[in-house]
Amino acid sequence: SGTAGAKVWAAGALANLAANSDNQVAIAKAGAIPPLVALLTTGTAEQKEKAARTLWNLAVNSDNQVAIAKAGAIPPLVALLSSATAVVKDKAAGALWSLASNSDNQVAIAKAGAIPPLVALLSSATAVVKDKAAGALWSLASNSDNKVA
Repeated sequence: SGTAGAKVWAAGALANLAANSDNQVAIAKAGAIPPLVALLTTGTAEQKEKAARTLWNLAVNSDNQVAIAKAGAIPPLVALLSSATAVVKDKAAGALWSLASNSDNQVAIAKAGAIPPLVALLSSATAVVKDKAAGALWSLASNSDNKVA
């Protein structure tokens, strides 16, 4: 809850704090993941960017990768790849790349339809976004369940 501005500031502060591994665990234990996931769909563009950035930072931790996926973050992150600003696409692709370090998440990300928008970003996005999209695709390709004959 809170004002639109407060949500931006809170998510931004959490993103900065989540750059530290000890804080990644503490933030998740404090229950921040579900509200961040909610912001991916209900927030303003700036709130979505901050939420995706925070989830990306949190997803460096393997336990958080599971918790973020269980909280339902994968489908809205995939949706942001096609329907958001360049900055939001960058953070969403980065979050998916981090989440794709987990083999179960690799399958879930592919099943959520991430491959076509990630491929599209390779030809239509900025160099920074292309890098994250390529990284996410590389991680997804490492799972044999995502390979097609």
